[in-house]
Amino acid sequence: MHTSRASLNRLLDEEDTSLTLTTLISAAAAIGKKVKIELEPV
Repeated sequence: MHTSRASLNRLLDEEDTSLTLTTLISAAAAIGKKVKIELEPV
């Protein structure tokens, strides 16, 4: 993932709200997935 252990810990900590989209995208790519964000009408 080319990221620090601290970033990985934030990714795995469900109570940590400091996760960035960049880290999430890197994590998804590391497991062969991609992030898709959609906005839906209410």
